[in-house]
Amino acid sequence: MIGSAARPAAPDSDTPGSGKTDLCTESVPAPDTAVGRVDPGGSAINADELRATKRRHASGWLGRYIGLVIAGIAISGALVLWFVASARSPSGRQSLRSRAVFAGWHVIYDNRVPALTVVLGAVGLGAIFAAAAALVERVVLDRSRRSTDAARKLLAPKLVMAETRGVFGGPVTVTVLIPAHNEAASIGSTLDSLRAQQPAPNRIIVVADNCTDTTESVARAHGAEVFVTQGNTHKKAGALNQALRRLLDGLGDNDVVMCMDADTVLDDGFLAAGVRRFTNDRALMAIGGLFYGEKGHGLLGQLQRNEYIRYSREIRRRRGRVFVLTGTASMFRARALRSVAASRGDLLPGIHGDVYDTVALTEDNELTLAIKSLGGLMASPDRCRVVTELMPTWRNLWTQRLRWQRGALENLGAYGPAPTMLRYWAQQLGIGYSVIALASFWLLMIITPLATGQWVWFPFWLTLGSLFVIDRVVSAWSGGWKARLLAALLIPELLYDVYLDVIYVKGIFDITFARNATWGHVAHAAPPAHETDRPQQQEIAGALQ
Repeated sequence: MIGSAARPAAPDSDTPGSGKTDLCTESVPAPDTAVGRVDPGGSAINADELRATKRRHASGWLGRYIGLVIAGIAISGALVLWFVASARSPSGRQSLRSRAVFAGWHVIYDNRVPALTVVLGAVGLGAIFAAAAALVERVVLDRSRRSTDAARKLLAPKLVMAETRGVFGGPVTVTVLIPAHNEAASIGSTLDSLRAQQPAPNRIIVVADNCTDTTESVARAHGAEVFVTQGNTHKKAGALNQALRRLLDGLGDNDVVMCMDADTVLDDGFLAAGVRRFTNDRALMAIGGLFYGEKGHGLLGQLQRNEYIRYSREIRRRRGRVFVLTGTASMFRARALRSVAASRGDLLPGIHGDVYDTVALTEDNELTLAIKSLGGLMASPDRCRVVTELMPTWRNLWTQRLRWQRGALENLGAYGPAPTMLRYWAQQLGIGYSVIALASFWLLMIITPLATGQWVWFPFWLTLGSLFVIDRVVSAWSGGWKARLLAALLIPELLYDVYLDVIYVKGIFDITFARNATWGHVAHAAPPAHETDRPQQQEIAGALQ
């Protein structure tokens, strides 16, 4: 087992990784009340925040109309494909045929297939786009790894390896920060999962943010330190910024900060795998967890679990090359967080000195882009798995995904078409095109029987559809029989995708017309008095099996 020094440390001890700072006994000046201008209402305005706001406005039309740009490119591509396909497809009226099956039941079908050039063109075009995306990603990654631009690529592996060669920064230690707003019902299970890790983290600090329940007392009862935010109005990002201001200065290059949600349970080997990777690779700046959904919540819960299973499967197939350092549980080398904070307002969007950009709706995605922009290397090892909260209602899901989607678009607008962003542009274009494709599918499914006056089977498209169903089942296979059955039924997942597509369009509409974004918080019911936290942890962790 690697990391002999990664033992639980007393909350006030002065051990490696503790940063020699007691977050519980010193308050942090609230950034919202910093010295600066005063608005007509008398509230203080931070001068850095004003500059950050001006920077966002200075991004010009791209920041405002990024959604329309993505939609326009996707629609243009779809129209080009439609014109090409219609020009090469055979014309003429349908040649319907009928066959008697099952004792006289007649099946009407049309056995025509698209032109061979159209089929080959579609397959070739898809292969070209996939190869181009992979090639661009590889070129960008290689350039970041080999960069010697110390002014802009502060975290480039080549620079980091050169600076740390022959220098021992001590054993890798882990300090866990858990931002919590009224999480008394779930924080106990989260803390128990951390204490059960081998090795256990050196410090566990619950960042209690505007809590009105017993989150603080529950956290202390489970052996965690508690840091109470002061005057924070910037949600999770603001709470973490306050804690990190006091913590980072005392951490060395081999000290790791792990930020995780208060409703997340770690797999048993998470920290061991993370510490091992950081120990073996001095250039690695961050590790993101592969997240899986908790049990329960009926059909909606299973739909979300299938979605998360497929995402984690994709990351494993990419050999851990991560898209997003998820907020459910991610580990950061202290050097990376300090570099991001120092680059805000100059190389990166945001306020100088802040690790997290408080303007971003999706602070985790934005921090991923920030570290990548500075050349940082990151990964999502297969052993780093977490079970996270699912949205219990369609309304909760709407609020969550609308924030995710709009935040992703806003991040694209803030960073622009930089080389490190090309993969994310391609991802959003892919989502935009899938919205058009799925809408066209449902439209044709409705128009075809109305146009023919009867139900017609198309063997060619049925064959392609069967292959699609098989792929859906295989990709959700690790989720168990419920996941496989839901994937095999297909229609529920397609309707779920339609729901997400509507949210995507709504996100484009909202960002274009500068509508205010909303945050959502799922209220957790308090656990029954006769239940302990450990059985809850074991039940949730069963989702990883």
